[in-house]
Amino acid sequence: MNLEKKLAELEALLFIHGEPLSLDKVGTVLGLNPEETAILVAEFEKRLQAGERGLAFINFSGKIQLATKSEFRGILEKFVQSELREELTPASVETLAIIAYFGPISRSRIEYQRGVNSTFILRNLLLRGLVERFSDPARPNTYLYEPSFELLKHLGINKIEELPDYEKFQSLLKNFEAREELSLPSEPIVPAGAAGADESVIIEETG
Repeated sequence: MNLEKKLAELEALLFIHGEPLSLDKVGTVLGLNPEETAILVAEFEKRLQAGERGLAFINFSGKIQLATKSEFRGILEKFVQSELREELTPASVETLAIIAYFGPISRSRIEYQRGVNSTFILRNLLLRGLVERFSDPARPNTYLYEPSFELLKHLGINKIEELPDYEKFQSLLKNFEAREELSLPSEPIVPAGAAGADESVIIEETG
């Protein structure tokens, strides 16, 4: 096992996943046996503890996850509060549009569509009350995101089907999923400027 390479792969995997990840899943994705996985995880945790890093490592009940260190809670809370008082960024509008048109949708699907990690943006939207999440019945360890009633109120619509070109994007989604089933290459679908949202509109924190 190339330890340095696998450490980098583990860090990237934990970063993009965002949620607790089982050791069995880590071993499968990284191509390691249980003993190698245990060695890798122990070394990763050791390096995070030793260095001047902003991240902490949670290892509990056979699952691992990256988190921020408790001593940075104050600055992070201040940052989140300031974000909630500001208008939605273009990235937030894009994510919100994907959820509105294609929800319920998993975070991994959202990130596939956007091409970037969306963990912080999703938490921001959840805190604002604009989206909701629930456990995927088919995959209990995965959350699905969907638009909230609060979002519909902000957009001034009575049901999600009233979004502009909603049927058109649903049709594109069905074609996209059909191509996936046939393992054909396909471009991600992103409803640019969708959800009837103007990027200059300020949506304050709700609740």
